[in-house]
Amino acid sequence: MARADGIVAGAASEPPATADPWADRQAVARHTYAALDLGTNNCRLLVARPARQGFRVVEAFSRIVRLGEGLQATGRLSDGAMQRTLEALRICAERMRRRGVDRARCVATEACRQAANGAEFLACVEAETGLRFDVISSAEEARLAVAGCAPLIDPLADHVLVFDIGGGSTELTWLSGAGEAEPAWLSIPCGVVSLCEQYGGQTISAATYRAMVDGVEHRLRPFAERWRPDGERELGRLQMLGTSGTVTTLVGIRLGLPRYDRRRVDGQWLEVRQALGIVRRLRAMTFAERAAEPCIGCERADLVVAGCAVFEAICRTWPVPRLRVADRGVREGVLQDLMRDSANGHWPA
Repeated sequence: MARADGIVAGAASEPPATADPWADRQAVARHTYAALDLGTNNCRLLVARPARQGFRVVEAFSRIVRLGEGLQATGRLSDGAMQRTLEALRICAERMRRRGVDRARCVATEACRQAANGAEFLACVEAETGLRFDVISSAEEARLAVAGCAPLIDPLADHVLVFDIGGGSTELTWLSGAGEAEPAWLSIPCGVVSLCEQYGGQTISAATYRAMVDGVEHRLRPFAERWRPDGERELGRLQMLGTSGTVTTLVGIRLGLPRYDRRRVDGQWLEVRQALGIVRRLRAMTFAERAAEPCIGCERADLVVAGCAVFEAICRTWPVPRLRVADRGVREGVLQDLMRDSANGHWPA
């Protein structure tokens, strides 16, 4: 249910853990599962088999497709973006067939929510590849991200703020362990692609960067007025958890990785002061210097500063000393749902 202030409240529930107490493990084990997440910037696939502790990934694929390129200006998906995305989705469909996937969910997010021709494009995708997409709401996107990140949430935290900086939007979820009846969600139309197209990405002045941060902070303010602890002591009992390419990139740079390594990044704690120091370095770099960073590369060198602006606005609004970083999210949440449905006999015949 959406309120006028943009806050979306969901039904009361505990975020599912990775090791889910499935009712019928034999029913779950008979299948191979796939989760495909089509965002504004990325196309991501996970294929998994059940394991004792949740699931084991047997296939992973990720490609930057920039489906939302030009969307802010035209309100439509461009021919080039659709062609790039279709090529990536053909690869996904082939990998799913090769792995014998028989339980799958494909979800599309902000670009397809916004685009006037989003439904038309997804119909073409289904005709070409056999992949049927659900265009999920921002609240559903936030729920799935929280479900996917659940193993990294501290059960003793008084409050948890999970944020996901996407290509076209940013989702935030507020969870309370102190008796709040419902989690609360916020989605703002500020993502790395949308901000980059609005403000530019190759050369970003200090004034332009401040305008990005201030604009995002302004959008966060109504949500924060209700969902923010007061005082340093209360903030100390808030766990902040970030899941996005922006925060995983910051960890990769902090660790000095010669190439991005999910196993080194997922679950890391990141000191906010240190992270903002990296942000300042990235903002001061040229496009070529950012592209030379092994955890960024040419494909993301024009987007990373926009993500940093969203990150800094979140850290200003909820000034915690550190946060936990997740290289997981919507896809893992989808896999949890699929396996739970199989265990409970909810999958259609």
